[in-house]
Amino acid sequence: MVDPTVHCPLVTPFDGDAVDAAALASLVGTLSDAGIDGFVPCGTTGEFTSLTHAERRTVVETVAEAADDGWVLAGVADTTVAGVRDGLEHAASVGADAALVTLPYYHGANAPRGEVEFVEAVAQDAPLPIYLYNLPAYVGREIDPEVAAAAADLDPVVGMKDSSDDLSYLRRIDRYTPGSFALYQGIDTLYVPSCLVGATGGIHAVSNALPEAFVAVRDALAAGDVDRATSLAGRTIEPVFEQLSEHGFASATKVAAAARGFLDDASVRPPLTELDPDARAAVEAAVDDALTAL
Repeated sequence: MVDPTVHCPLVTPFDGDAVDAAALASLVGTLSDAGIDGFVPCGTTGEFTSLTHAERRTVVETVAEAADDGWVLAGVADTTVAGVRDGLEHAASVGADAALVTLPYYHGANAPRGEVEFVEAVAQDAPLPIYLYNLPAYVGREIDPEVAAAAADLDPVVGMKDSSDDLSYLRRIDRYTPGSFALYQGIDTLYVPSCLVGATGGIHAVSNALPEAFVAVRDALAAGDVDRATSLAGRTIEPVFEQLSEHGFASATKVAAAARGFLDDASVRPPLTELDPDARAAVEAAVDDALTAL
């Protein structure tokens, strides 16, 4: 097992109708100080589909500037080749290290070859390394392992984030791709088992609120102390993740981060809604319990 890493798919703070760049930069600094390895702006937890293209640029630029030495994997998902390539160019221009790309959502390919051609077109002369993002719950389908294998033959395509919640899928991708192909787990409760079966690390929403827990689990894995890593994850990460899953990731993650004092405002944009008092209390209690268990 390689030494695992953990990265944060950042929430996007709002101040009224605007992206709160100052709050976002502050959050990056807090998580960086806690030991998080890197950051993913404009991912699912970051409500990227509720941001204008100009706001997405602001978010990526803010994170790249605030991250210092932290790795920045910029979400550049779009339904068009031109849209993804525009996101790649901007992310590269502001100092991001790599880009995260989903298959087109809404319009699925009528044959797997279409998905390969999409990735080929996106990757041609790409200014940044590309990580595929397997997100079947929102894209509507998983990235077929043969599509991933074909994509991995392209020089810019160097890895994948898998949010399928299926360890057997992760193992198939590992078998279909070269040993250098990086695999990041996107489901927080699968961080430990994924690292044990070949994942490079994780990209996990709960780290917006519990960076210390992920750092402790990461360090235990790196030291070969699987029992400690498993116990820590079970006492801290997993109960909070269950609350986020129940109440909606972006909304509940913001509440969890606000419970730590990392955010002042937990507001979200439609169609997402803020948590009702009972749900908010349940998330806050889970965070408090996790901190006690560290």
